[in-house]
Amino acid sequence: MGGSARRDAEIESFMRAVSPRLFRAAFLVCGDWHLAEDLVQTTLGKVFVSWGRVRKADSPPAYVRTMLMRTYLSHVRLHRTYEKPVDRLPDNPSASHDPALRIALAGALAQLTPKDRAVVVLRYWEDRSVAQAAADLGMSAGSVRIRSMRALAQLRASLGGEYDALVSH
Repeated sequence: MGGSARRDAEIESFMRAVSPRLFRAAFLVCGDWHLAEDLVQTTLGKVFVSWGRVRKADSPPAYVRTMLMRTYLSHVRLHRTYEKPVDRLPDNPSASHDPALRIALAGALAQLTPKDRAVVVLRYWEDRSVAQAAADLGMSAGSVRIRSMRALAQLRASLGGEYDALVSH
């Protein structure tokens, strides 16, 4: 296999490995199945273009996750008035969790600001540390702590009694 073919195979293998997790994170921060697909596609296009930097990163998946979050925040800044479907469920709901709780969580996440959603997804869904989330989002660790504290309080208030059912899963 030539150098170019080897490079393409390496990129394709990496993209296949990270795409499902990128999509889950994108869907959680934007709440729109189709926009999540677009965000992942845009991010993967950036990965292809800057593969040399991605490959040399200490953690290529973390580097790409940062690219995704920055792509999302950029999209929000550029498209502040985009429409969001509210009565649509994801095409493939998970059978292992109560769909009503997932819908309640998605609705509560949608009430957060885009940056707060990004902080919550990175900290609690992706299990990133405060420092890692701050680096991914280009903000201070203190801002991440404050945003996560406020966002969690807002989620608890929005979910009401459903919060206890969610945290017991």
